[in-house]
Amino acid sequence: MSETSPPKKAPVRFQRGNFVVADLDRALTFYEGVLGFEIEYRLGDNPDSYSRPVFDISAKAKLGFVTLNLPGQRRVMALTEIKGIPLEPVPHPRRNAIVLETQDPDAVMAGARALGLTVYKEEVLKTPDGRVGREIGIVDFDDNLIVIYNFPEGIA
Repeated sequence: MSETSPPKKAPVRFQRGNFVVADLDRALTFYEGVLGFEIEYRLGDNPDSYSRPVFDISAKAKLGFVTLNLPGQRRVMALTEIKGIPLEPVPHPRRNAIVLETQDPDAVMAGARALGLTVYKEEVLKTPDGRVGREIGIVDFDDNLIVIYNFPEGIA
């Protein structure tokens, strides 16, 4: 019987993305109601939150925070609410996005449009390994970019 080494731990593990939003309840109409995220936990204002220094948030602001799950993916996304101070518009070109695979891009686009969100024209997604699918950009209430994509069933 030979001894085996435990699996080598990766030097970095991706935990979650985080977007800043002005109204958590409004944002959840999209992230929970349309995209299908589920709330893991929700926190109210914390004057000592680590988010204050790292996001450069004024002490005058009130914070809210929620972590979101997807099936098989706990706390993969977070939303940080900042209230009580003006939020400057996100500068363009946009500098970050989340990218999500969805099984029903038509339902996601319809849900986003029903909320009045910007849904960009659909594009054909071609991967370097030859797969062809669909790709659509959506902008949430706070000008955060979400790119959804889908490959038809049967394509590996």
